[in-house]
Amino acid sequence: MNILLLGIGNVLWADEGFGVRVIERLQRGYRFSDHVTVMDGGTQGVYLVEHVQAADVLIVFDAVDYGLPPGTLKRIENEDVPNFLGAKKMSLHQTGFQEVLAMAQMLGRYPKHLLLIGVQPEELDDYGGSLRPQVNAQIQPAIDMALGFLQAFGITAEPSDSDADLADPVLNMQRYEQERPTAAEACRIGDDRVLQAEGFVLRPPRPSERTVPVDVDYRGQY
Repeated sequence: MNILLLGIGNVLWADEGFGVRVIERLQRGYRFSDHVTVMDGGTQGVYLVEHVQAADVLIVFDAVDYGLPPGTLKRIENEDVPNFLGAKKMSLHQTGFQEVLAMAQMLGRYPKHLLLIGVQPEELDDYGGSLRPQVNAQIQPAIDMALGFLQAFGITAEPSDSDADLADPVLNMQRYEQERPTAAEACRIGDDRVLQAEGFVLRPPRPSERTVPVDVDYRGQY
């Protein structure tokens, strides 16, 4: 059986990066057999369809709005998964992955077993921010949940102390924390200083660029 462990999300939007951070921990701390793939899906959306089609067992890690207290971890299986991915559009990647599943099903190749392990986010509108502590604390429980699920298929993981290099160095959470600017240096909830900067010019869209008639003032408010 082909097993795919897939994290989706955007690390630049605080708790939205949960799925990617789970993959980071898996890549650095565990070793699997050759037929198990551990993949950072990021926000690739429909570009993931071929990987989904190739999987007999698919486990997805994501930040999901279940309407529960922040940091709550919840698992959803099989036909219920698309419903929760589309429950609330927190970002473009969720709609994109819902479409991935629909496309794989339409093309006749769909995982036989599908598990979504999602965490209720606390904060999303912190651009360049990191996981909130109670969301970060659910990374290992999410991994343990996935490993327990895989045991039914005879799949085990060997813990690794080698702290091996990641598939992409940009996944390194420690590096991310060390190199990102502080909130004082770069406001992470939207920064009016951009509009006030010398040389910054905001123009209204040209008629050919408009899809619907809009009024715009020079502070970008539509």
